[in-house]
Amino acid sequence: MFQPEPLINTLRQAANPELASAMSAYMKHHFPFLGIKKPERVELLKPFMKEARACPIEAIHHAVNTLWELPEREFHYTAMGLLDQMKKQWNADSFALMESLITRKSWWDTVDHIAANQLGPYLLRASTEFRRKTAERWSKHPNMWLNRTALLFQLKYKAQTDTALLFSLAEAHSASKEFFIRKAIGWALRQYAYTAPNEVRSFLQRTPLQALSFREASKHL
Repeated sequence: MFQPEPLINTLRQAANPELASAMSAYMKHHFPFLGIKKPERVELLKPFMKEARACPIEAIHHAVNTLWELPEREFHYTAMGLLDQMKKQWNADSFALMESLITRKSWWDTVDHIAANQLGPYLLRASTEFRRKTAERWSKHPNMWLNRTALLFQLKYKAQTDTALLFSLAEAHSASKEFFIRKAIGWALRQYAYTAPNEVRSFLQRTPLQALSFREASKHL
């Protein structure tokens, strides 16, 4: 059984208040930080990540929820890292957990990682019907971060991108005044343009977008 307490103690002992203040400021003071930069955090967590890979997925789900309830942001990054280690064991409960994390203590740093690196790979292994229904449900959800997830989960799909789905979701939110949605539309389209520039160019020509979305989408076209 994976116990998160030793991991929590290890990170707390490495806290650096001076760095913590600057790191919190970078994130607009939405969250407190311990003050542990990523390279050091990765090194400290190596034995715990190794241990996690040998544990049942249910134990990791419990650890992820425990870490997510803590205030400091490094614990949330660590929770995502634990889920990353378990990719081969992901199941329906993992999917439900990832989705719930999108809506809890939400900011772009966690949402974008979960969307592109966890929910994206999970949905790529699912049926087309489930993938589309899930994306459409997120797109219509009152939670803005789930809307952003709907736009970003295919970021790494390249030639496996569901073009019709991507374009329909972008169009559905094309009039949004929300910065994180306008930015996500542009990012998703720009990323897909590396694979299918003509399709994206055509979409931009026929679809009115907010200036930010259009500018981001057309950067490399």
